Amino acid sequence: MKKIVIAVDGFSSCGKSTMAKDLAREVGYIYIDSGAMYRAVTLYSIENGIFDGDVIDVGKLRNEIKNIHISFRLNPETGRPDTYLNDVNVESKIRTMEVSSKVSPISALDFVREAMVAQQQAMGKEKGIVMDGRDIGTTVFPDAELKIFVTATPEIRAQRRYDELKAKGQDASFDEILENVKQRDYIDQNREVSPLRKAEDAILLDNTNLTIEQQKEWLFENFNKVVK
Repeated sequence: MKKIVIAVDGFSSCGKSTMAKDLAREVGYIYIDSGAMYRAVTLYSIENGIFDGDVIDVGKLRNEIKNIHISFRLNPETGRPDTYLNDVNVESKIRTMEVSSKVSPISALDFVREAMVAQQQAMGKEKGIVMDGRDIGTTVFPDAELKIFVTATPEIRAQRRYDELKAKGQDASFDEILENVKQRDYIDQNREVSPLRKAEDAILLDNTNLTIEQQKEWLFENFNKVVK
């Protein structure tokens, strides 16, 4: 069976990462969470005085971007990869609301995207990977053999994010999350560098009313069509 690159793009909080991780595990591929990479750059910026409130010191980040290395290592307990920033496990730190509220402006910086895309393309050279994000099928791997674009209503996505945070015992406000989801949609679709859009050859998956099981079936069906 030939090895391919699977690109999963779509809106924030669509369950892209969970879906991509599960698919990778089922088919024995390596999973790369591109969103986690931008979250790691955001965390680095918060921890290294690059943010002054919501203002980014662009010059400082531009000078330091070459020192930001992101990798993924399998967590034997969860069976899923954790995100490492310069060899430190930051998986839980990058999932906070503080990082969520600052990640879109960081992701919109052209030199940040260039640096991350270069790291992602290096990871994908051998194929046999599933990568999810906003611009994987359009910018990072325009030649990916299977491209999926995921969408769902903002309200459903905010509810999923709310439930996820509550399950982790974190404080959460549904209205604040819905506002964050809508704001990220706007920034993601309107930024100058690699805006969020469906690649012409991507298959659309609206999972507003799908169960995880139905989604899995749909993914397998489309994966098998390409590799066989």
